Amino acid sequence: MAGIKAQDDQPEANAGMLGRLARTRMWTTASMALERFWPLVLPLLVVASLFLSLSWFGVFRLMPDWLRIGTLSVFGLAALAALYPLRFFRWPERASVDRRIERANELEHTPVLVQADRLTGSSDGFAEALWREHQKRMAAKLGHLSSDLPRTGVPERDPWGLRTVALLLLVTAFAFSAGPFGGRISDAFHAAPGAPPVPPRIDAWVTPPPYTGKPPIFLTADANRQTDLFEASEGSDLTLRVTGGSGEETLTYSPLDGDTLDIAPQGETTAPPAQRAGVRQFASKLTTDGLLMLKSGDTEIGSWAFQIKPDTAPAISFIGEPKRALNGTLELAYQIQDDYGAVSGKAGFEMLEPQAPNARPLYGEPEMPLALPRKGAKDGAAKTSRDLTEHVWAGVPVRVKLTATDASGQVAISEEKEFRMPERPFTNPLARALVEQRRMLALDANRRDRVLDLMEGVMLRPDETIPNPSHWLALNSVFSRLKQARTDDDLRGVADYLWQIALAVEDGDLSAAERRLRQAQEALKNALENNASDEEIEKLMNELRAAMQDFLREFAERAQRDPNMAQQMPQNGQELRQSDLEKLMDQIEELAKSGAKDQARDLLSQLQDMMNNLQAGRQQRQQQGQQSEMRQQMDKLGELMRRQQEMMNETHRLDQMQRGQRQRGQDRGEQQGQEGQQGEQQQGQGGQMSPEELAEALRQMQQGQGQLRGDLGEILKGLEGMGIQPGEGFGEAGEAMDGAGQALGDAQGEQAVGEQGRALEALRKGAQDMMQQMQQAMQGEQGGSEEGGRQQSSDRDPLGRPRATTGPDFGDTVKVPDEIDVQRAREILDAIRKRLGNALSPEIERDYLERLLQMR
Repeated sequence: MAGIKAQDDQPEANAGMLGRLARTRMWTTASMALERFWPLVLPLLVVASLFLSLSWFGVFRLMPDWLRIGTLSVFGLAALAALYPLRFFRWPERASVDRRIERANELEHTPVLVQADRLTGSSDGFAEALWREHQKRMAAKLGHLSSDLPRTGVPERDPWGLRTVALLLLVTAFAFSAGPFGGRISDAFHAAPGAPPVPPRIDAWVTPPPYTGKPPIFLTADANRQTDLFEASEGSDLTLRVTGGSGEETLTYSPLDGDTLDIAPQGETTAPPAQRAGVRQFASKLTTDGLLMLKSGDTEIGSWAFQIKPDTAPAISFIGEPKRALNGTLELAYQIQDDYGAVSGKAGFEMLEPQAPNARPLYGEPEMPLALPRKGAKDGAAKTSRDLTEHVWAGVPVRVKLTATDASGQVAISEEKEFRMPERPFTNPLARALVEQRRMLALDANRRDRVLDLMEGVMLRPDETIPNPSHWLALNSVFSRLKQARTDDDLRGVADYLWQIALAVEDGDLSAAERRLRQAQEALKNALENNASDEEIEKLMNELRAAMQDFLREFAERAQRDPNMAQQMPQNGQELRQSDLEKLMDQIEELAKSGAKDQARDLLSQLQDMMNNLQAGRQQRQQQGQQSEMRQQMDKLGELMRRQQEMMNETHRLDQMQRGQRQRGQDRGEQQGQEGQQGEQQQGQGGQMSPEELAEALRQMQQGQGQLRGDLGEILKGLEGMGIQPGEGFGEAGEAMDGAGQALGDAQGEQAVGEQGRALEALRKGAQDMMQQMQQAMQGEQGGSEEGGRQQSSDRDPLGRPRATTGPDFGDTVKVPDEIDVQRAREILDAIRKRLGNALSPEIERDYLERLLQMR
């Protein structure tokens, strides 16, 4: 062939092929340019990413100026050095691009170059036809062309992948820059500003006095920021703490009716160096309404308005007249009113009989602290009984007034009452003589010689007046001690010894047992009022049980020896059973340990009344005829109510058990839906009773409920036979019992409990109505008054329980929590103790929780 001549035009048939070839050349050119440019520009990008990372991390902002300028210079030099390799960049030539395409597609005989070449020299028709045929055949190989990916060679130059570190720092720094501590790019070109002033943090709270039982009020809490007026108790402690700031903060309090008061800081302490600020704390007491304002210079930082709730003074007054209890103790009924409850009270006595001008009494007035009403009681009624028969003022006309003091020291004084101090009656003439001589000596020590003469007269004929030799020896000893006494302490010892001898002459060993019992009761009462620990209460309860057993044993032995006393024991259904006392003391201990101290004190007072009435041994006469029948019907009604209460508790227990089994059945059903039919054998597990046993128990409860309904009908028939018309409460009780029986039959435990509670309440209403009708039908129930303001027919039997003529106790006197209430109280106490044991709890919260435990 003579030569090759270029062809300027391609056939129309190859137009599509040339278009694909052009696009392939374009992508290949870009790929080759990138693989040549990327290694040259990568150092510059690394330097830039490191600069941006340091800027966004806020490093330049923390650097001193000399270090910042030096680092910036290093980055500038590194950037210039990274620009130098860019001068070696060359754009890919067309021939190189074509050869890259041929290598990428593994084409032989350079078919891409053939399409761009052209014939040179002289040309003829045969050569041109031959060249076009050659181009056509080479073009057939270009049907599927693809560009090649760039091969920068960077991984070979950076086998450790250090370039990715710069990228990771850049991404992390960019995310960090959006935070409050992130930096900016301009930080590298600006001098670091001085340390900005720390914005002051304000913490303010008001702590009410502990006796109020109220939690602290956090003035700066988010929930209180929109509060315009805060209500605080009088005497609350205000505390405000300023952390940071300029240190020139001032705090003022502006009462509504007075001049502005400046509250000085308690002192400044240096905070950690990182804070570069001081801590200033202000403290004061809130006594009047006003505005609290915190300023920094002339700028107001915050203000809080207060309305102070004053602590009103307590009020105390008598409820009825002071009276002598059946056993001779002094009973005072009174009412104490105070907004937060009184903390102490006492009775003050004044002797009405005039004494000699030069009299030298050995004893002061009797001391009688008052029991306080339970917290939260609306009426504030309380009662205190104390045995003052041993005091030398016993049997003397006195004037008494009551005083009560609240936690803030305010004192209330009641009106005065005049009465004769209760005294112990002595039937033995010798005991009466000794008590009279003791009183004479104690009221005026100057009459010692007169007492010696009287005692000498008593001992003149011991064979006739002192049949017991041990008593004569004791009198001889006290006579000698009285002659040798020189000081008032010696005379007081003689007076105490005379009292012990008189008790021994009158009662023998029973007085010692009675004294131990009263001391144990008083110790337990004081422990309950002082919130003693569970261990101390358990110890005192054991002492009370032991003293109770000793007293009852001595009382029974004396009753066997004295027929007259045996006749004075309670009759028929009024016996004092040992099991009743044990159950009552167990309830007192359980309530005290569970935190229900008020209910425990009420039951202890009831126990004291029972023992006081038993010690008095007052004989009760049985009612005859119709009154006896009424009493029997009311006793049956009381027993019916007790059985209904027990059935309600049992129904509640079975309902809880049934709910637990239903919940476990649902859990097993969900598990079976996920795992197939496995686990069917576990249906009867996890409960104390199987479903069949529960169903049988509910059926038995239904039968028992039906029996109660029948017993109620018999009682109503008996009352109608005596001419007493049953009230509406009994009809409502019958309907509720029927509903409870139907609910039990349908296994609806919750509904049954509600109906049983409604039946119990209706029974109480009906019983009270019946009692009023019986009292109107009876005659001679109210007699004259005896000594000490007592009536011949009390509403209590010798054991402190309601008389049979007035019916049983329907639960209106003392509210004793049931097992559900006690369990709930335990859960609350456990939750408080658990929270208190958390070392991360704030100190203010821990103080509040400790006050809650002390208020049990």
